[in-house]
Amino acid sequence: MLRVAEQYAASDTGRQRRANEDSLLARAPLFVVADGMGGAQAGEVASRIAVESFQTGLADGSHPELELSSLAQAANARIHALSHANAEQAGMGTTLTAVYVGEQEVAIAHVGDSRAYCLRDGELLRLTDDHSLVDELMRQGRLTPEEAVEHPQRSVITRALGPEDAVEVDTRSFRARANDVYLLCSDGLTTMLSEPEIQALLRAHAKLREAGEALIAAANNAGGRDNITVILLRLEEVHVADGAPAADGATIVGLPPVTAADALPSTASQPALSEPALSEPASASARSSTALSSPPTAAARRTPRAAPARTREPASRRSRPRLRHSGALAFVTIVLVLLASAAYLALQSVYFIGTNSRGLVTLYQGLPYKLPGNLALYSSQYVSGVSASTLSAQQRHTLLDHSLRSEGDAGNLIHNLELEQLE
Repeated sequence: MLRVAEQYAASDTGRQRRANEDSLLARAPLFVVADGMGGAQAGEVASRIAVESFQTGLADGSHPELELSSLAQAANARIHALSHANAEQAGMGTTLTAVYVGEQEVAIAHVGDSRAYCLRDGELLRLTDDHSLVDELMRQGRLTPEEAVEHPQRSVITRALGPEDAVEVDTRSFRARANDVYLLCSDGLTTMLSEPEIQALLRAHAKLREAGEALIAAANNAGGRDNITVILLRLEEVHVADGAPAADGATIVGLPPVTAADALPSTASQPALSEPALSEPASASARSSTALSSPPTAAARRTPRAAPARTREPASRRSRPRLRHSGALAFVTIVLVLLASAAYLALQSVYFIGTNSRGLVTLYQGLPYKLPGNLALYSSQYVSGVSASTLSAQQRHTLLDHSLRSEGDAGNLIHNLELEQLE
């Protein structure tokens, strides 16, 4: 069977937008990108609702295309109802691209012009069709790809969640393979970079984090006209007995309270580092280092020929030490598993705010520490469009002290910062 071996998720405001209307969900085996549209922050509301509709995951995954379509229809109904109940959000909508990783196939649900790709054997395969005016014209042979790039109505989409009370959701299943890399992205990436450029960047970086950061940086360098959201995931083949969940945890992004991903914090007075800089009171490696080793194998016993005869213990007595040893080992193993599970759950429930390697204010999930071997106890969840260098002293004190917060509290702080409402 297949599972997600590595993943990366990030959303960047870009260089020409003041707010981020993209949202994402990265919780293996389900991944979602939504790109909102509408005034008065209505776009971010629509994309957030779309992502929230998928947070519970699929009921059983036995019919993933049907379940993905059903969740998309539910999101459409919620967005449509809200747009009619609130005049400021009238006409709001969002794109949606969702991918579910099954045991042998990847199921896709799609509405709008966000996209899904597969990089297989170095070749980039596009898995979705844009529901946009220029793509419709290209499919009809009335427009060439070169003409579409500069078409004045290239941003007009023909299908989205929310504007209508009913929406047609495209679904398909794609036979997956080990080592496939899947890319989900908003059009903030694909309008800035061509598919050959995307393919080249994915092939140039073995690690998904490096590839994702390179894609976002390239889109910004090309102009960054829109919000840029990127999700990357790599698949691996595992035996059923090895089928543990992926270790990358969950990423949920979208504003107001829903959130995204990149690198980690440094205080505003510190220079940005290629790896997130942490103001740690004490390094995790200095606090604890524990090694477990297997007991040495006992050497086989031999009785010398000249040795005097000894009375043998009953077999039941000889076996007791072994039983006690096995029971103690089992007990220790269970305790370690319970402690590891508790630690994992704790890391999923706490968040903090810092800055990433580009100096942007970033939301992180987990604890601001690293274990020996450079193993981070955090993952970036949302990258804002605000540079730490622009913060006031009070804002730095509020945001960049690595205080542990709830997801909603941290997300609201960053949201208010981007709206210039944070004192």
